[in-house]
Amino acid sequence: MPKPLQPQRGEIWFVRVPSDPPDKSPRPVVIVSTDARNRHERATTVLAVPLSTTLRDSPTHIRLLPGETGLAEPCEIQGENIFTVRKESLERSRTPLIRLSETKLRQVATCVVSAMGFVPAQLK
Repeated sequence: MPKPLQPQRGEIWFVRVPSDPPDKSPRPVVIVSTDARNRHERATTVLAVPLSTTLRDSPTHIRLLPGETGLAEPCEIQGENIFTVRKESLERSRTPLIRLSETKLRQVATCVVSAMGFVPAQLK
């Protein structure tokens, strides 16, 4: 039996996003769930936020340059599209990618909260 994948928070993986057209290639996502969840032997899913090369100015997006991700093109993290993905459907990149920093992950969290209609300062 193969060992289940154990992605780490901040890593970029590829996955076929259920809301994408069936013929669309797997897209990059950043793992945002805690490593305790990601490593847990009975946890079959992780939380992920998709990246897109369609760049739009949005308060729930974070623009990243290739040097920040290891991807070939600039992209944006789309905080409003956070979703749960089965670990078994994650695909590794063919090229080395850069793990996002804790600072960048905090920015992602702020975008997710903003997408829910809250101002992050209101949550304190």
